[in-house]
Amino acid sequence: MTMTANIDLLTPDNSQIIFIDHQPQMAFGVASIDRQTLKNNTVALAKAAKLFGIPTTVTTVETDSFSGNTYPELLEVFPDHDILERTSMNSWDDQKVRDALEAAGRKKVIVSGLWTGICNNMFAFSAMQEGGYEIYMVADASGDTSPEAHDTAMNRMAHGGVVPMTTIQTMLEWQRDWARRDTYDGLMDIIREHGGAYGMGVDYAYTHVHKAPARFAGGKRLDPVAAAIKPAAE
Repeated sequence: MTMTANIDLLTPDNSQIIFIDHQPQMAFGVASIDRQTLKNNTVALAKAAKLFGIPTTVTTVETDSFSGNTYPELLEVFPDHDILERTSMNSWDDQKVRDALEAAGRKKVIVSGLWTGICNNMFAFSAMQEGGYEIYMVADASGDTSPEAHDTAMNRMAHGGVVPMTTIQTMLEWQRDWARRDTYDGLMDIIREHGGAYGMGVDYAYTHVHKAPARFAGGKRLDPVAAAIKPAAE
């Protein structure tokens, strides 16, 4: 069977993103991925979304009675953003969420959330069926109560037409061309901070290959890109 649907590349102009229930009580139950790695990937994805100007929706469920507040690191990325609180496990059931997605005006919806098999799965199928959206599920910025629960949910969604993604894949697809200098430096900062081995490789290339300064100067880190291109006079 030849797949022909959802093969367009993601761009900053054709996609939006939703972060579903990144709250401590939901994260406590995650056993499919290291929780710190999950948070790291989620925050990296959020920073990239802000960098590329991606319309962003953030939801919470039963904040006061059960789930707790959204990760502070995620809130710091979007300090003035409305957080859409609800009671339903399915974000799509909430009119505020549906309105936010419609207001963004983009049919490609990237999803990062907890848990993969419940909140993410329900939202994905409802948004596809009732809203006509294309769903791109970021696997390593989502989690579930076991590896089996997460993998089964990802497989079920893929069989239903949801496109599986990863954090780095999503960010680099938005960038697409290293000649895009307006986002290049910002993306490299995100990758260096959150990109694990990839980020370490970027630091190595800047400092060892291009001889950019590796230390802080006057309390402010020197720009390795600028230094690599135009070394400081001193």
